Amino acid sequence: MIRIGILGDIGSGKSYVAKNFGYPVFNADSEVSKIYKKNKKIFNILKKKLPRYISKFPIDKNEISIAILSNKNNLKKIINIVHLEVRKQMKLFLKKNKNKKFVVLDIPLLLENKLNKKGDILVFIDSKKSDVLKKLMKRKNFNSKLFKKFKKIQLPIDYKKTKANFIIKNDFTKTSVKISIKKVLEEINK
Repeated sequence: MIRIGILGDIGSGKSYVAKNFGYPVFNADSEVSKIYKKNKKIFNILKKKLPRYISKFPIDKNEISIAILSNKNNLKKIINIVHLEVRKQMKLFLKKNKNKKFVVLDIPLLLENKLNKKGDILVFIDSKKSDVLKKLMKRKNFNSKLFKKFKKIQLPIDYKKTKANFIIKNDFTKTSVKISIKKVLEEINK
């Protein structure tokens, strides 16, 4: 099984590109959403660590946002709790898909959390800043203060770009993304 890790800035279209590879995708953001909706154990741990902020199950993302914006240490606490569970889910995903030719890892903090392995193929999604900002502003729960907090915990974009085996320019059109993915897969298959 070849692991393809998707790198890029927040809002650069990582999930969109990941889905278009046509192979099983592990999407860390959707795993976090599932954890917030369904995982009572994680809720209890978060409630214990952040009793002033976390009060109801399923976990309300607004409560998470308020906790993060209220105290910079809260983001670290949340990450430490939630990411352990995300890691477990990733291991299950990899086990379930071990006979697939490729799997795609759509994990925003792939490098930061050292979830990549030596043989992984890293693909950087390169998008124009102006396009990314337009896309982000359209998100219904976009919060610029939260955005800045998340940017701070990420490695610099230029560093991620240098770590990538391939760069896909995302101009947010399906055709160019499909062509780029096809080229990447052809290169890997050589």
